[in-house]
Amino acid sequence: MYLETNNVKKSYGEGGSFMEVLKGISVSVEKGDMCVIQGTSGSGKSTLLNCIGGLDLSDSGSIKVDGKEICGLSQEKLSDYRRENLGFIFQFYNLVPNLTVKENIQVCEYLSPQPLKLSELLETLGLTEHQNKFPSQLSGGQQQRCAIARALIKNPKLLLCDEPTGALDSATSRDILVLLEEVNRKYKTTMLIVTHNNSIKNMVDQVIYLKDGQIKKNYRNEQKVPAAELEDL
Repeated sequence: MYLETNNVKKSYGEGGSFMEVLKGISVSVEKGDMCVIQGTSGSGKSTLLNCIGGLDLSDSGSIKVDGKEICGLSQEKLSDYRRENLGFIFQFYNLVPNLTVKENIQVCEYLSPQPLKLSELLETLGLTEHQNKFPSQLSGGQQQRCAIARALIKNPKLLLCDEPTGALDSATSRDILVLLEEVNRKYKTTMLIVTHNNSIKNMVDQVIYLKDGQIKKNYRNEQKVPAAELEDL
């Protein structure tokens, strides 16, 4: 397995404000798979994603990515782990406003010894003609494409997506999901996608459903629906 978590727990606060967010999460994801993490607000899905991404520290348990244990790593080692293994896509694009599309992507290109080819990535994501524009000159969908390109340029083994279509309309959401599907197929990138959208689960290999910090469902899709055919986005 490429990703394995074992009895991961995470809590916040103390005393009257104590809240146990993850209550022993054990799950595994195969290399090259697309996996959706679903659940209502407060179910722990973003916290789990952040723990896997080394942005948050679990209280206990084990998280192994490509056989490497990340729980207990120093902040310096976690930084190395994120740089060498991960790409992040968020609901809000977090682009640098005074850099062009090309420059926003190049910020992360320099982090990798083996980045993807910039011109090929721009072409794949439909950004070639927009590469010299600033974020304010782009639509929401184009800004999200730029954010995806920035995450992918360093050729990450694992792509973590937190509500990647949450700020987009239905048609643009479908375009972005088709794009992620193509990226997965072309680059064999393992993807974890946190989403509220119930339709997205139909296009992925694996679905994990969290409720109150515990896994309530964990199954593989026997028949995936192409992203272009998803309804009710």
